[in-house]
Amino acid sequence: MFRTHVFRLALASFLVFCYLLVIAGSASMRNQLTSTPSVPVDATPQSWFVEMPSPPVADGTNLNTTKREKDTFRANAVRAGLVYSERRSFDKLWNGLSITVDKSQLSALSRIPGVNAIYPVGTYAMPSTSENGATPNMAYALAMTGADIAQNSLGLTGQGIKVGVIDTGIDYHHPDLGGCFGPGCRVSKGYDFVGDAYNNNTSSPDYNPVPSPDNDPDDCLGHGTHVAGIVGANGVIKGVAPQVTLGAYRVFGCSGSTSSDIILAAMERALDDGMQVVNLSLGSTFEWPQSPTAQAGDRLVNKGVVVVASIGNSGGEGLYSAGSPGVGKKVIGVASFQNSHTEQRRRYFTVSPGGRQVSFEDSDAPMRPPTSGAFEMARTGTQDSTNDACDPLPTNSLAGKVALIRRGGCFFKIKVVNAQNAGALGVVIYNNADGILTIQGIDSTVWIPAVMITAADGVALDDLLATGPVSTTWVDETGIFPDPMAGLINSFSSYGMSPDLSLKPDLAAPGGGIYSTNPIENGSYRARSGTSMASPHVAGAVALLLQARPNTPSNAVRTILQNSADPTLWSTNPSLGFLDNVHRQGAGALDIDDAILSTTRIEPASLALGESEQGPVTRMLTLKNDSASEVTYSLSHAPAQATGPNTWQPTFLNAPANASFAVAGLPAAAVTIPAGGTATVQVTISPDETLADFSLYGGYIVFTPQQGGALYRVPYAGLKGDYQAIQVLSTEFDLPWLMKWNGFNYEVQPEGATYNMQGDDIPAIGVRLNHQARRLKLEVFDLAGNSWHRAFQQDYVGRPTEFAYYFEYPWDGKTTNGNKTFTVPDGQYVIKLSVLKALGDSANPAHTETWTSPVITIDRP
Repeated sequence: MFRTHVFRLALASFLVFCYLLVIAGSASMRNQLTSTPSVPVDATPQSWFVEMPSPPVADGTNLNTTKREKDTFRANAVRAGLVYSERRSFDKLWNGLSITVDKSQLSALSRIPGVNAIYPVGTYAMPSTSENGATPNMAYALAMTGADIAQNSLGLTGQGIKVGVIDTGIDYHHPDLGGCFGPGCRVSKGYDFVGDAYNNNTSSPDYNPVPSPDNDPDDCLGHGTHVAGIVGANGVIKGVAPQVTLGAYRVFGCSGSTSSDIILAAMERALDDGMQVVNLSLGSTFEWPQSPTAQAGDRLVNKGVVVVASIGNSGGEGLYSAGSPGVGKKVIGVASFQNSHTEQRRRYFTVSPGGRQVSFEDSDAPMRPPTSGAFEMARTGTQDSTNDACDPLPTNSLAGKVALIRRGGCFFKIKVVNAQNAGALGVVIYNNADGILTIQGIDSTVWIPAVMITAADGVALDDLLATGPVSTTWVDETGIFPDPMAGLINSFSSYGMSPDLSLKPDLAAPGGGIYSTNPIENGSYRARSGTSMASPHVAGAVALLLQARPNTPSNAVRTILQNSADPTLWSTNPSLGFLDNVHRQGAGALDIDDAILSTTRIEPASLALGESEQGPVTRMLTLKNDSASEVTYSLSHAPAQATGPNTWQPTFLNAPANASFAVAGLPAAAVTIPAGGTATVQVTISPDETLADFSLYGGYIVFTPQQGGALYRVPYAGLKGDYQAIQVLSTEFDLPWLMKWNGFNYEVQPEGATYNMQGDDIPAIGVRLNHQARRLKLEVFDLAGNSWHRAFQQDYVGRPTEFAYYFEYPWDGKTTNGNKTFTVPDGQYVIKLSVLKALGDSANPAHTETWTSPVITIDRP
């Protein structure tokens, strides 16, 4: 999903500051202002996971124990008068139930004996992808990750490895995916958990939350077929591991959304079916590693299954937007970078002399670019101009010509209008940074076309104009051009870290502009973009690794891939040479052949440094040499861009970049590891002192073999300052609220209210969080300050996915303390809301935010 924001970067580096001055005006065009929502939306979940006290069977608990605990819950729920419908029961990877219950009974649910914790059943929207044309380019993506080397030089195909795809199903009729389903077929196992008509999106006219499962996991949406092709197609499209055996686990209907309990059920089925790798190109943003699907992912890894998941397409939502199950502590969460060739069949014009073809992006100007004709080009300034055409141009100086203008210094519209007033027939603006944009902000006052081209093409045209006349010939044709953003993190790719400050994402892979299989009835092939497309590159790579090194433990796979990954440059301006955020790309771009051929393993494979409140952080790295020869590595440090501090205001960019680089203290210039032996290296890392509090920083400890060969790296990331000083409770819309049912919905009661505690006439507290919380609790006190104990509690609370979302927590008049339940008598009370912050200490009052309601009166009939 994409959201546009005003582009505000606060950089400490003077070089970056100067760069931003150049691009400020036009950058604001591509990050349009989003108006603040005026009406808050109640997003309280209807369904909840109910976790039992014991771990699941995967952790060693007897199956009879897990089943008995759920039976005990059911009996206790009946005694407590809880009205609910049971959705699913889980034993293997997570011990508990999913249920649907009215929100008025949440407080009753939370205090039932035997309930260890409750978590919302998340609604997982169909992953947002964009289409970029129709020309095969998997070969480009394979070359970017080294999969082509693994296939052609190492002879690896993934044969014998079983990869489960939990998605929209797979069109197993597709010849590139084997053409059949069942034993002996490429798609050998699978299950449809939902049926065609299922749609869990409550706002959809086709809303139908009732699954109709069957044994046929055929795909009617296409997303899963596309993902499966990236993993292992073998035909017109060749995937990363073209001879893997696939499992198809369909969790989406033919439209809309699914739910996290269905995904968890599919994860358990994949374990039963013997899958060795599971890919989940889906997720729910702003989640904790303790969410049920993330826990299930970790337990799958412990059971020998490598789990790979997309980290999410919420880059516009700012920091900590990584999704579950990708945030699982043992799950490989995958970010997306752009493929090496664009899949958009971009229009172009031809330049004379020389015949250069120049691709362009259109603008939102009313006039479209010409489809025929030749026009002379004229220059309005110089390559060195930082405000080219920002001032009025001489009258008729561009009469009958196409103007070439450099980006920067003012808004696009100003440049175009000045050229128009000087008689130009059209405008070609070239970028002043890497990449290419769509020009925005052009309105009906402009009657000439305007397009944008890359910086490289613009400089080439500038140079050509310096030698004499230049003509442009426009055609109604498209072509494929090398993508100037190739190998750089996509703007949609979600930021980490996890709310517990563990380092996410783990890796990056090609996800922008990937051409793969599509259901036959929908054209057989299609290009898509998203972290959904990046994750299966890693899943396929895992299959190749397991084929090459069949005894590799599932818990070691991520380490091997991270050690050999290659960090990418800052996508906003790679020419500056800064590495992109570690909490955006993890260890960096997947490097399959280097990972397979690696002989050294470094653990931990990444360093989550936590908060810097106590000063520099020291960590120990252990290097193991699996080769038959001694090896010596030179040690160095490569800092990366910082980000922050994070905000969540819809009119501002949520992740401003910052070039305040961390400092790493290394014990020596080199380390030597004997053959078959180990060595340790202690590193001490400090964030830049000028970096603003709450910013995230990171970098890489680099190990360069003195004998030559591939590098190894260990990424690190941390938070500058006191993490618990981040404000969690939102005051937007004057929240929190005391609320009362008016017969149709809950409404705010700013001065208090009287409740008869019958039916819906009970108090509710409206809450919105700016950041994930460790615990949310409601307690009741009388006016003398005496506690009537706990009314409700929820642990590991995620942040809402939309700015205007808030949650309602009704209270039914009962409280609990240990195993005792109390009915609060009639009288006057206040409800105290307490939010324990992420990684907070409950014994430290500074780590808890509180709000106390207006006085309420309980007056039962």
